Amino acid sequence: MKLICIGRNYTDHIKELENEKPTDPVVFLKPDTAILLKKQPFFIPEFSNDVHHEVEVLVKINRVGKYIDKKFAHKYYSEIGLGIDFTARDLQAQLKAKGLPWEKAKAFDGAAVIGNWLPKEDFKDLNNLDFSLKKNEEVVQQGNTGLMLWKIDEIIEYVSKYFTLKIGDVIFTGTPAGVGKVIANDKLKGYIEDKQLFSITVK
Repeated sequence: MKLICIGRNYTDHIKELENEKPTDPVVFLKPDTAILLKKQPFFIPEFSNDVHHEVEVLVKINRVGKYIDKKFAHKYYSEIGLGIDFTARDLQAQLKAKGLPWEKAKAFDGAAVIGNWLPKEDFKDLNNLDFSLKKNEEVVQQGNTGLMLWKIDEIIEYVSKYFTLKIGDVIFTGTPAGVGKVIANDKLKGYIEDKQLFSITVK
């Protein structure tokens, strides 16, 4: 199982971090050890003083595929979810400044929250999904999949050129604007439309 993550997929988020708009999807991986175990709190790692939440719509792959055409991509997933790509922003900035990979800032233990899964048939249009993150009951991130630079099926087409997709793989499709620091005792809740898909505590 692998976690395939897409960076810089929402224009407003690109602007808030003062990044350059990409011409192709920005892709990075997280190992399965990054998955936060169910009912466990998220522990801020000792090597960072600036861990940010990044809420994202998730897709779970349900069949093996390689070089998948966009028009067939919908056949490779049946469930949609929501999660958090936790990022050690201070460490990421150091790595980026040196032109080094991001994995230490993105793929550490517990850095990937995967909430509950819902059948994609529950939604009328996967390219028009509202989703949000609440921190201590205040909405801090809001997004809509219609604002993605690359939609779900386009992402599947693109990443399958480079990686064989296998059953159980999870794609993190990118975060909207509003990312921010978490501190101990924060409570984070994620929603697609009006459905709560995860609730975690920060330690």
